[in-house]
Amino acid sequence: MKKNQQGMTFFGVIFVGMVLVFGAILVMKLIPPYLEFWSVQKIIGVMAKDSSLPGMTPGEIRVSFEKRAMIDNVKVIKGSDLEISKNSGTNVVIANYSVVVPIVGNLSALMEFQASTADTK
Repeated sequence: MKKNQQGMTFFGVIFVGMVLVFGAILVMKLIPPYLEFWSVQKIIGVMAKDSSLPGMTPGEIRVSFEKRAMIDNVKVIKGSDLEISKNSGTNVVIANYSVVVPIVGNLSALMEFQASTADTK
């Protein structure tokens, strides 16, 4: 009686290992931009709940965002990059930006983010 061998070959193990390593590298490189975006969303959300937002000028809004971004260590977007408009008598602040993350060699990931005070109410 001949027993059939079962299991993966050495090359199968190497291939699965490479896929897992590539996935781990991808996750480690993509998590920081999302963490920073969540900080931007938090800042925009706090600004939306601020009772002084409707009466602020665009310059004051930009300075307020800069101060809050400095506390949360947000470097991807500045106050000058914000889009500010009026809607129904209140200021609407939109943070719209993109991040390019180099993965390996000439392979990069482009991530586009948008947060708005209109979304948080």
